[in-house]
Amino acid sequence: MEHNMILSASGWRKVFAASGDEQDKSPEITETDRSIAVIAADVFFDYISKASGQVAPVLALGIDARPTGPALADAMIHALIKKGAIIQYSAVTSAPEIMAYAKKLDGFIYISASHNPVGHNGIKFGTNDGGVLCGAENAKLVKDFIARLSDDKGVAEAVKKAYSCTTSELKAVYDVKDSSKHNALSAYRNFANETITGTDNKEYQTDFFGMLDTFIAQKPLGVVCDFNGSSRYQSIDREFFKERKINFYSINDFEIAHEIIPEAENLVHVAAEMERLHKEGHNEVVLGYMPDCDGDRGNIVYWDEKQKKAVILKAQEVFSLSVLAELTYSIWQHSDEKDFKPAVVVNCPTSMRINEIASALGAQVFRAEVGEANVVNLAREKREQGYTVRILGEGSNGGTITYPAAVRDPLNTIFALLKLLMMRECGLYEMWCTKSGQKYNPDFTLSDIIASLPVYTTTGVSEPRAVLKVKTTDHTKLKAAFQKAFEADWKKKSGELKNKYGIIDWEAVITKGTVETCGVKDFSTSEKGGLKIIFKDKDSKPIAFIWMRGSGTEPVFRIMCDVKGNKVDMEKALLEWETELIKKADK
Repeated sequence: MEHNMILSASGWRKVFAASGDEQDKSPEITETDRSIAVIAADVFFDYISKASGQVAPVLALGIDARPTGPALADAMIHALIKKGAIIQYSAVTSAPEIMAYAKKLDGFIYISASHNPVGHNGIKFGTNDGGVLCGAENAKLVKDFIARLSDDKGVAEAVKKAYSCTTSELKAVYDVKDSSKHNALSAYRNFANETITGTDNKEYQTDFFGMLDTFIAQKPLGVVCDFNGSSRYQSIDREFFKERKINFYSINDFEIAHEIIPEAENLVHVAAEMERLHKEGHNEVVLGYMPDCDGDRGNIVYWDEKQKKAVILKAQEVFSLSVLAELTYSIWQHSDEKDFKPAVVVNCPTSMRINEIASALGAQVFRAEVGEANVVNLAREKREQGYTVRILGEGSNGGTITYPAAVRDPLNTIFALLKLLMMRECGLYEMWCTKSGQKYNPDFTLSDIIASLPVYTTTGVSEPRAVLKVKTTDHTKLKAAFQKAFEADWKKKSGELKNKYGIIDWEAVITKGTVETCGVKDFSTSEKGGLKIIFKDKDSKPIAFIWMRGSGTEPVFRIMCDVKGNKVDMEKALLEWETELIKKADK
């Protein structure tokens, strides 16, 4: 049976709308796709049963807000019933919510295509460690899944068996849907408190949120969310902010009103709502966010007091602020520990501004290949080596992961920014100013904090120029050809690059899974991983990089450029050069 799915550790995805149109909001799926869902459920049941040692593993099952979610979930419920699973189906659930809930179960299946268009859908799998399966474990599922789909007779028998379950068996699963959702929300609320404060100590949590209450009593705060019909509308957001005495406003609660990816072009709606609220006198509104459909990612809009308008933060800026907040918070928490070794884990294309922030605060930076699972697993490796990794994520898309969470979460991003604003007596922002050699103003605003960040010019991940379609499917071959073209051009352009941009030398770096290798001589060894060319100045200090990698979830080749300083022309020129070289290599 053909499946046409992209089977990455970040999720198995395809267009599930029966029409094949990625923008189709119809809930219908084909019988073939129903069969795919059954086989995927069978494969994961066998995996988790073996991994957990449970004959009847307890599994959380949830969907994001896409129209095809209920049909895919129903097919999986049929299959899991016949396999003998105990199913906790919570229907529309955010990704951080189901992963928090599953920590007390054996595992989870989450039906979602994250930020992809509405006609897409997909499947994420995980155990009870708070995140999705790593690449190696996902590969085991993929191998089994493909093998089973290749047996048409076996597929037909599996589907027939799944749909032989009784009405009463189905009813028993759906009857506990509301209680499963209640339990998921409760688990998530408790876990959010632990993640935001950095401890499961209830007394500490009470003191922390008491500090927040005191700050808000003196300076009221408001937050706006453009739910865009996402799963977060049915999660804890509204109640969580109200419990913290933060005024909460929202738009597009029920409907996917525009494109799902939370990048600048779609954040204009929440920015407009913030400006409308300010005109009506709600001057306490300082932050806005828009999650993607599964609710694990949310980029930020803030109110600029100087310009008197809502400003959309770039993804890399959002992540940089989160790193600044959580690193200083971690240092403050662990200041008395002699063996404290702070670190940040990021993906390969995260801006070098993170290195500047970490360096000023005495922290190490470690880089993994693109993919949330890669970053999470590298952070686990570094913790085993004695590092305290409080903050990690993929800066290239603004995704903030705050330990002990193993998934992105916009609530953690919002509260990271609130830490900087409210913890004035503790001096988080003052610590940053002192260690980075900047003047501290005790009456600072969020605009002041943003202005204190190291300045870099970075290609946005959703910009059209950041995505290339290439004909060569063999990435090893493509990168070998790219190296040949690059080295030939370097000989011709080195003088020009030195005179115009101060570029004296370069170094190739590759990332594969959790391993970063510097000083690489053969670009092709990166295979399907990330390839970065770091450009250095006369003092051998990095001043820019270009990066490339074939997407694991979409049929495209992603590229970007990062340049130290406000140098739009340099970023544009280097990215155009990279594009030209890749096209030459693709012929």
